[in-house]
Amino acid sequence: RVRLVESGGGSVQAGGSLRLSCAVSGDSDARSVVGWFRQPPGKAREAVAVLSRADGPAYCADSLKARFTISQDNAGNTIYLRLMNLEPEDDGVYYCAARAFGRSCSGDDFNIWGQGTQVTVSS
Repeated sequence: RVRLVESGGGSVQAGGSLRLSCAVSGDSDARSVVGWFRQPPGKAREAVAVLSRADGPAYCADSLKARFTISQDNAGNTIYLRLMNLEPEDDGVYYCAARAFGRSCSGDDFNIWGQGTQVTVSS
């Protein structure tokens, strides 16, 4: 089965950067689309960016596009999310998720999820 494991979260001061990693394994046909989502404390989950093997990346929030970058290694087995110029409002649990096909910014379209990694930004 497809597995996704996030890492790279932690505590950082405002203005700092982190690179989150999503290690993916299992049936590649079931994970041709991988997205990054986040959930601030007490708030709903929101999409950050999605990477499709066929269609490339898409950014799901214009306000984050300048600071967050989605990418992958050459084999497509690790999906990265680089977070730059972090703000306290970026606090939350960051998740990666996968689906077989169809680039989408809706978390409801993704059926496979990782455990999440915590990002904490101090001012």
